[in-house]
Parts: sequence; structure tokens; C-alpha cells
Amino acid sequence: MPFGASIEIALKTLKTNKARTFLTLLGVVIGICAVIVVVSAGNGLEQYITSQVEAFGTDTIEIEIKTPNTEQASAENATGMVGGISVTTLKIEDAEAVIEHPNISNAWYGVMSQNLLSYQGEVKKAFLMGLNAAFKEIDKWEVADGRFFTDEEDKSLSRVVILGSKVKDKLFGDSDAVGQNIKISRLNFRVIGVMEERGSMMFFDWDDMAIVPARTMQKKMMGIDHVSFIFAQMIDTSIGDQTVEDITMLLRERHGTTDMKNDDFAVMSMEQANEMMAVVFDGLTILLLALVSISLVVGGVGIMNIMYVSVTERTGEIGLRKAMGARGRDIMGQFLWESLIISFVAGGVGIVVGNAISYLIAWVASTQGFAWDFQVSIFGILLAVGFSAVVGLIFGLYPARKAASLDPIESLRFE
Repeated sequence: MPFGASIEIALKTLKTNKARTFLTLLGVVIGICAVIVVVSAGNGLEQYITSQVEAFGTDTIEIEIKTPNTEQASAENATGMVGGISVTTLKIEDAEAVIEHPNISNAWYGVMSQNLLSYQGEVKKAFLMGLNAAFKEIDKWEVADGRFFTDEEDKSLSRVVILGSKVKDKLFGDSDAVGQNIKISRLNFRVIGVMEERGSMMFFDWDDMAIVPARTMQKKMMGIDHVSFIFAQMIDTSIGDQTVEDITMLLRERHGTTDMKNDDFAVMSMEQANEMMAVVFDGLTILLLALVSISLVVGGVGIMNIMYVSVTERTGEIGLRKAMGARGRDIMGQFLWESLIISFVAGGVGIVVGNAISYLIAWVASTQGFAWDFQVSIFGILLAVGFSAVVGLIFGLYPARKAASLDPIESLRFE
């Protein structure tokens, strides 16, 4: 049978049973749509996270506390921190020792909490960061109005504060905030600066926070002598791995640990963080694709069942065509084409709908302040097309072979 004739017969048959064809399409559309969303949205999320990590500076080394006997990126460490395990061994003196490394130019450190800020009856709950003055020298976040505090103000436990733009707008509206006094935890603080708008980074809204000197927050507000994190700036990033190793050994010596299992801190360069993120996202993508492939299998089973019913209903037609000289491969080709057409049409619809959903996700994320770019994933489209072809071929093969193997004389009895 000519190629064009097979396609024409397949299309006519599918149009004849529109409701059945639609239901068969639906299962595959959902599966293909899920593949596109997983790949496209996953790529967008990975790019967002990578850009957020790089925003701290590609020349930066991060030192943070962690639960001993756990890996930094492990669920056990995260569970321990959320569960209230307190690690109090990372000190300002550790940061000062890190700065002495020949490949480190400077470092900023801090602690974080949530507090109520108030001014003349206006109250705002905001994140409060206790940082040292070096933050302004290393980070790219600029002061829009006023100034940042000095190292002398930090060491003298001065009660000064710099507000994020949202905190300023909530407390002062259009009025000038610099020079005014506000209350934080029942203590008076003088506003000396307002930061420029920065938006969200790492799912954290920097505009919805206030900054005070680290020592002021430690001694006058929290009653502690430790910090939660240190960010050190490298001079030469080409020896970043060696610098990470040197700092790790330095902190082990200072903390009295000899085994990495007992480390109560974690040291990582931004380059290493990006590499770890890439591995995590690759594994997550594979896992999600494995899960959504189940819906494709379900859709494929639907194709097989519908095609098998079609073979049974058209047994007489198959017998007549065979009696007229049609070969087994002609019959098999016709049913395979019906299956493939369903799969490819469903694949096309799934690609369009999947990209539309991915765009919607990116749009919603951007409206919430996240720099999430919509991406049309060529890999995702090729994967979807490949899945469509495989599903149509595999799940249409058995009904097609069943139709091709029918005996023409027995088939004609159904006429």
C-alpha cells in the first residue's frame, strides 16, 4: 500500500471515532506536558539558583555552621538545624584568623534573627542581620541614602541600624528615615542609612530586612558570642580549592577536631557550590523524569487498549482487505500509523501546553520578585518527541501485529 494511502486511511479512522481518539490523546498529552514542565521549569530554577549563588561573588568562600557527623548538604544536617540543634563554635576570631590567609583579602560574618521594628506606632516584623563593616566593602549592595556603619561603631557596640527599602517604606513611608530613632527589641537604634532595592536572593527578600553591627546584635540583643556564617573574599580564584582546604585545616585546628566527621563547620567556594547544585539538579531532573514517565506509560497503555478495541471492531474490514490482496504488513502498517499519529499529535499538543505552563510558572515567579527566566528547552522538546514516537511504536505494535495475523476467511464472518 502506498505510504500516502496508509496515512489517509489512518486519519479517516481517527476522525470517525473522535471521542475515543480524544481520550487516547489526553493520556499522552498529560505525560508529554509533564516532561516539558519538568525540564523547562527545572532549567529555569537551576539558572536562578546559580545566579543567586554567583551574586555573592565568584571569588567568595563560604564558611557556615553545620551539625557534626553530617554532610553539609544532607537532610540530617538540615533536620538538625531546623530541629533546634545549636552550633556555637564559629567565632569572630575564626573570621579574623581566616583573613590572615595569604589568598584572603577580607571577610564578612554575621548572625540573623527576626525582630519587631517600630516607629511612632508603625510596627514591622523583619529579618535582622548582624554584620561587620567589611560587608559593605565586599558585597555589591549599595546604600541609597545615608551611610553604612564603621568598624569602630561595630567594636563599640553602637546602636545604629540600616534599613532595607521595604522596611523603610513600612515605618516611614515617604518621609526621610536617616537620623530618626526606632525601637528594635525595646532598644533605641538610630537609623544611619537605607539600602537600595535589591529584591530576592536565594528565596530571601533582602529589602525586607535591617542591618545592625554584629557585635551589637551579639552582646546587646542576643547574648551570644558566636556567628552563623563567614564569607571570605579570595585574591586568586585559580587556587580556590587549595584555599578551601587550607581554611578547613585551620578551622579544624582552632576547633580541636581531627576528623571531617566531627567538623561543626563547612567550607565551600562558590565554584564548588555551583558544581554541587548542578549535580543535585541533574539527579532531581532524572528522578522527576522517571516519575512523569509513569504517566506516559499509562497513556501508552490507553493507546494499546483503544487500538486493540479498534482491531476487534474492524475485524470484518481487515478480512475484506486481505481477501482483496492486502498483505499482512499493509494491515500492520495501517494500525501502526494510527498509533503513531495519535502519539505525535499528543506530543505536539503536550509541547505547546507544557511550554505555556512553564511560561506561567516563570511569570508568577517574576511577579513575586524572583529573577526566573522562561526557557524553551530544546532538550525537553526532543525528549518529548522521542517519547511520543517510542510510546506510539511500542504500544501500537501488539494491536497492529494482532490485526496483521488475522485469518481473512475467519475475519469475513464478522461482516
